[in-house]
Amino acid sequence: MKTILAIDTATEACSVALLYEGNITTISELSPRTHTQRILPMIDELLNQSNITLKQIELLAFGRGPGSFTGLRVGVGIAQGLAFGGNLPVVPVSNLLMMAEQAYQQFGKTEVIALIDARMNEVYFAQFSRNTSEWTTIVTEQVCSPICAIKQFKLENNPTIVGTGWLAYSQFSELNPTIQPNEITLPSAEFMLPLAMNEAKIGNIHSALDIEPVYLRNEVTWKKLPNKV
Repeated sequence: MKTILAIDTATEACSVALLYEGNITTISELSPRTHTQRILPMIDELLNQSNITLKQIELLAFGRGPGSFTGLRVGVGIAQGLAFGGNLPVVPVSNLLMMAEQAYQQFGKTEVIALIDARMNEVYFAQFSRNTSEWTTIVTEQVCSPICAIKQFKLENNPTIVGTGWLAYSQFSELNPTIQPNEITLPSAEFMLPLAMNEAKIGNIHSALDIEPVYLRNEVTWKKLPNKV
């Protein structure tokens, strides 16, 4: 079992998690405007709690989006810095899928619609289904209006709704007033760990030079590091 460090700054939540010797430790807080100041001290605190150093980390995972432009820039920058500094392989993980994994681990849900408020009357949206060992994407990640998302919902298997998007826009509750969203509202790095482990098993890992955020909005661009192709 690998020693995995996971970090996420893609939304209002800022979280870090560590898998070490089969144990998971995590730190999470709401810090919508202070990710830059908080993420590195949180990583240091987490490593100190387990009495290990960055050199003992074998795999780095990070929330690659979708999420806020600023939060994703912070996350990718920190991930690249740690990966360069520790010569670490990196696994990018979807923030929408992280919430689906949390719904599975905490509530046993295998059909999940994930919605994060993207502002400007839009949501980041995807729908997932899980078999005994892995997730399948039913509706591809996208940014769209609530109405556009509603038209794509697959409701026949009574999916669980997670994320901030449902309560942010009245169109969703108007669709079916009896549907209540799950208590999971924001992604947490803790639930990135099993997803990263699965990706590593199939060889889906990257170097620091290869990672970049997933904004979904076409007009947003990411300025790559020097020498990045």
